[in-house]
Amino acid sequence: MHMATATHISLEQYLVTRFEPDAEYVRGEVQERNVGEYEHNTVQRAILLWFHLHDRTWQTRTIQEQRTRLSSGNVRLPDVSVWNRDVSVKPVFDQPQLIAVEVLSPEDRQSRVQEKIDDYCGFQVPNIWVVDPIKRIGWDCSDGNWTRKDRFEVSGTAIYLNLQDLFKELDAAEA
Repeated sequence: MHMATATHISLEQYLVTRFEPDAEYVRGEVQERNVGEYEHNTVQRAILLWFHLHDRTWQTRTIQEQRTRLSSGNVRLPDVSVWNRDVSVKPVFDQPQLIAVEVLSPEDRQSRVQEKIDDYCGFQVPNIWVVDPIKRIGWDCSDGNWTRKDRFEVSGTAIYLNLQDLFKELDAAEA
């Protein structure tokens, strides 16, 4: 299904409908997501692979663009989600991720990204990280504010993501 404008449907209808690319469900409205361009896609893939390589050690499960039904009734699809391994796998997850990562696309507006951050905060996602693949910077938005970070860490665990290392590896792969 392709949408040129906002589409209002019920949550039940949204949950059984396939969108290409997948869309989010916000306040009764199906919202198209910005489809990533090359920089977005390579950074998203690198983050996904970083966490995937550590899933066994960290007892996590890493998934890209997984539908997550929030307590607000909205359904979001973070670019990368990391769950504790003990969270049950479902077609649409309904428990907070340990980490929600949004990788910015050139078309992303800060106000729309802030809406997602607010949703994740309301859903009690403890670690909310935003990465700009063009400027090669990141923000920890776990408390709803944008705090610039080069290294993200999950408090009380060995889980981390170092953006400088990530971008160095991407540069080496492109050389």
